[in-house]
Amino acid sequence: MEKDKKIVVSSCLAGINCKYDGGNNINPKILKLLQEEKIILVCPEELGGMTTPRIPSEIVNNKVLSKMGIDVTNEFNKGAAEALKVAKSVNADTAILQQRSPSCGSKMIYDGTFSGKLVKGKGVTTKLFSENGIKVLTIDDI
Repeated sequence: MEKDKKIVVSSCLAGINCKYDGGNNINPKILKLLQEEKIILVCPEELGGMTTPRIPSEIVNNKVLSKMGIDVTNEFNKGAAEALKVAKSVNADTAILQQRSPSCGSKMIYDGTFSGKLVKGKGVTTKLFSENGIKVLTIDDI
């Protein structure tokens, strides 16, 4: 990794309370990278203007809907675009994002029924990162 190049990481993985329920997904591997100053943190949902906590959302027919049926696709798209700006500003070519999220999921996402079932798929931010040459990993990949 080049000296000035950073890895973009989901903020929740570093212990930031930005998950939809107000919690986090703290991970010791990420904390080590944070101490080494190798990462830059982003929460695409917060960057898109969503509050924490917030009503859970899932991808349904290529739209992001809250559990209450509210279309939050624009907020997710805005957050993805803002996260991409951050990634480009630090010359990132890799991201480690939270699994299963409608923003950050890279292999499996929730199926849109709010039942906890998973399907193959990518979140909004992961898709945008991939389209822009940024490799997206999960915590299990490192």
